[in-house]
Amino acid sequence: MPMNNESCYHGMRSRVHSNESLNKIYNHLSRIEGHIRGVKTMVTENRPCPEILVQLAAVRGAIDRVSRLVLDKHLSECVARAAQEGNINEEIEELKAALDRFLS
Repeated sequence: MPMNNESCYHGMRSRVHSNESLNKIYNHLSRIEGHIRGVKTMVTENRPCPEILVQLAAVRGAIDRVSRLVLDKHLSECVARAAQEGNINEEIEELKAALDRFLS
């Protein structure tokens, strides 16, 4: 597990995420990585396109779920912390910009 309770940087400010949050996200991403390797194997084996598409849809769903998890953790940890520290407006603007890029 490569992550521990260290700061991650957003702009010029740093935030500390809980080990539990980081580990949960990391584990989800590791499963997605394994699933992608499985899809690559299917392509190498020349499996039927519909089977590959079904697996790609599953990967997309897994990515959507981890994206929701990241957003949830950001809201419950980073935005909540920003509210306590009095810099909520800056945090909200940063989140809106990130969501604009994510949804594009």
